[in-house]
Amino acid sequence: MSSQNKNHTSIFFAGHFAVDNIIRFKRINKPSLGGSVSYCSLALRTYTRDAKISIISHIGKLNFNNSLLDKIKNKNINLRGIKYSKVKNTNFVLDYFDHTRTLTLKSRSPNLDFNDIPLDFLKNPPDVFVLVPLCNEISYEYVSQILKKFPDAYIGIDLQGFIRKIDEDGKVKYVYDTEIIANMRKIIDLIGDRLILKGSEEEMKLIAGECDDFDEVITHCYEYNNNGIYIMTLGEKGSMLTKRGENILKIPAFKAKRVVDETGAGDVYFSIFLYEFIHLDKSWKSIEKSAYLASAAASFLVEKKGPAGCETKKAILKRLKKKKYISNSQKLE
Repeated sequence: MSSQNKNHTSIFFAGHFAVDNIIRFKRINKPSLGGSVSYCSLALRTYTRDAKISIISHIGKLNFNNSLLDKIKNKNINLRGIKYSKVKNTNFVLDYFDHTRTLTLKSRSPNLDFNDIPLDFLKNPPDVFVLVPLCNEISYEYVSQILKKFPDAYIGIDLQGFIRKIDEDGKVKYVYDTEIIANMRKIIDLIGDRLILKGSEEEMKLIAGECDDFDEVITHCYEYNNNGIYIMTLGEKGSMLTKRGENILKIPAFKAKRVVDETGAGDVYFSIFLYEFIHLDKSWKSIEKSAYLASAAASFLVEKKGPAGCETKKAILKRLKKKKYISNSQKLE
């Protein structure tokens, strides 16, 4: 489906909202709205008004203050895809100290169910259906139903919530689990050429089998029998993109004025990349352009707490033109 024949690009984001309890250098902050659906949708709406943004989620009402959604409600984002249940919502404790993060899951919303998607969503297919789970709430069967219902949509996949392993104490870990990785590979094979997958360095190394070399990790994606796009974000080192038959793109990270909060930077990158990808001609050169815009957008996000760092396309283009990169990103060259 080409968005060039439509008035507005339509993007669905599916996954849990989170209540985040953030501890930074042992200082406890008040609960805030988290989850990739939050950061992705707010970043895209700040970036452009020319997009129809819809969220599909499941909220547990018992420990969720509905006022947390006020910022999203005021941004013309369709929230009719949210189901509410009398259970506890997905709730994380994020403990930051010395550039490391410990993530603990305290409670969890129910899995997403395809049958909960509203009829008007089903009747109006999106250009991109973006799957951004937090704690394995999206199953292989859910993805299969999405593909059958929306055969022309691109499918965005954020690895993190598909491959996290959560122990009995709620500690979130990235360790190689045969069953989890096998399921992820089945999903990748199922989606095929419509796949646009993003993962962090740590996440991509897991599905590649613990490779250490960046080029080796990213080229592992050639083992999948599809022409999907694979993105590996590397923090201050930038990002890398690949696709079967194309050269590896190495995108630098842009300098931020300050680093206040790195939470959600990958989500901002992904949402801006997907929007630009849909609007351009799908050539490898235009994909490189999309990645540079996404990298510049992510550099703004870290300058403020939460999604307050999301910026307009005008500001992002200005930073893009200055070409001020983090020196560490040059290690990718």
